[in-house]
Amino acid sequence: MPTHSPASRRGFLLVVLAALCWGTAGISGRIVADRTDLSPLDIAWYRLTIGAVVLLAGWALTARRRPAGTPLRRPVAVRLVLVGAGLAAYQLAFFSAVARAGVSIATLVALGLAPVIIAVGAALLGHGRPNAATLVALVVALAGLTLLVGVSADADAGTAVLLGALLAGGSALGYAVVTLASGGVPAGVPVTLTGFVGGAVLLTPVVLAAGARFPADPVAIAVLLYLGLVPSALAYALFFTGVRTVPGPVASIVTLVEPLTATVRATAFLGERLAPGAVAGWLLLLAAVAGLYVRELVRAPELDAA
Repeated sequence: MPTHSPASRRGFLLVVLAALCWGTAGISGRIVADRTDLSPLDIAWYRLTIGAVVLLAGWALTARRRPAGTPLRRPVAVRLVLVGAGLAAYQLAFFSAVARAGVSIATLVALGLAPVIIAVGAALLGHGRPNAATLVALVVALAGLTLLVGVSADADAGTAVLLGALLAGGSALGYAVVTLASGGVPAGVPVTLTGFVGGAVLLTPVVLAAGARFPADPVAIAVLLYLGLVPSALAYALFFTGVRTVPGPVASIVTLVEPLTATVRATAFLGERLAPGAVAGWLLLLAAVAGLYVRELVRAPELDAA
């Protein structure tokens, strides 16, 4: 579907709203970690589980209003499994990255790298190999990531930042799997619900093996509930609806609103700062994904005319 159609414009807006909600996830996880002894694994599990419970309740309450469901074919079932696994990996890697490198670096790397991974993945799945524009964007984005992480890794915290950046890269890969897999799920299939339930189920044995921990701090509990409700159940419902009419590479570029808002909040509330060189790296990332976005806009009229 062309990116300038009414349905795509609506999808574009939904993805933007989802990204604004996601921009609060990193700082929420940081608050919970600072006030409790919960690990990144615990926080990821609580986020997915609370989101799954909310989505299940909503699904049950609206059961009578929904038309009869269509049979679940194997390709769609495989996509749903990939969405659940990608969500579990994405959440765990993201909160682990936040714990080691901070909200700003973790979010910038994860969401800055994700559009390029998605563009390459989409090209490989649909056209056999990435085109020249995608390869150029990949090189520029990797240069920006190198500058961003290298400048931020000072002598005292270098190892932590580098490890956090690697984890954020894993988070970007999980996010890419979620985006690419969910884009082919037809309307009417509860992709958000099945993704959250699947992700929570996958993480539950790991949490139990590591020793489940339960927060006692009222503020931490309230923030966990917020984390499961707004940047999870609500945001992913908006995103999965929007991505049906917005190409994966464009959707991932739009979600760069998230690292921007997350960085602003981390600067305002957590005192995190990015060095000028790190800002230059972020601008390179932005240039790479903006180039991909412009290419998508140019291609849309060409596809309509074909």
